[in-house]
Parts: sequence; C-alpha cells; structure tokens
Amino acid sequence: QVQLVESGGGLVQPGGSLKLSCVASGRIDNAALLSWYRQASGHQRDVVATLCSNGATNYAESVKGRFTISRDNTKNLLYLQMDEMNAAATAVYSCHSLLDGALSWGQGTQVPVSS
Repeated sequence: QVQLVESGGGLVQPGGSLKLSCVASGRIDNAALLSWYRQASGHQRDVVATLCSNGATNYAESVKGRFTISRDNTKNLLYLQMDEMNAAATAVYSCHSLLDGALSWGQGTQVPVSS
C-alpha cells in the first residue's frame, strides 16, 4: 500500500492561489484513480477533483474552472492548483489513491482562506 504525504497548505487571502502537493512512496503512474478531497470543520469530507488512469479529470461544481488536478509520474507527485480561492475553500485537504486495488489516504494539510 502506497503512503501519501501532502504539503503546501497554509493561509491564503481571498482571491489568492495555492498549490498543494502529494508525494507517494511508490509509483503512481498505474493508479486507477487519484483524488483530492477536503473536509471543512463540521462538515463531511467531499471530493474536490479526480484524475483517472486514462487522464480524464473531474471536478466538484464549486471548484470547476478554478482548481486543477495534475500529476508528475517521474516524481510520484500529485498536485492541486487552486486559484481564485474563497472562504468556502477553507478545509483540510487530503490526497487519495486507488492503486492495485488498495486505497490510500494522506494525513491532510490545512488550508485556511482568510483576510
């Protein structure tokens, strides 16, 4: 089972940008699914963006056009570029993988959006 570790979280002002990274302990180029989730305080964890093995991406309606999921297979990295952020984006962001039938989660990274 691959281990995932997120980084890049931190305070962002409304309208600002942030790029999250998720490094895997092993190869991710053959992952069936890679995803970013987020959980705001007092809310359930929701999917933000997904990247399928064929390169197809999907986004939550609330982030479409502002967030971008991508990967670097040479470095076993998954990214989430977040632009035009607003207070509703405040949450703990976690990466997730489905690889060889096994599910893996990162520990999460906090992203507060506030002026």
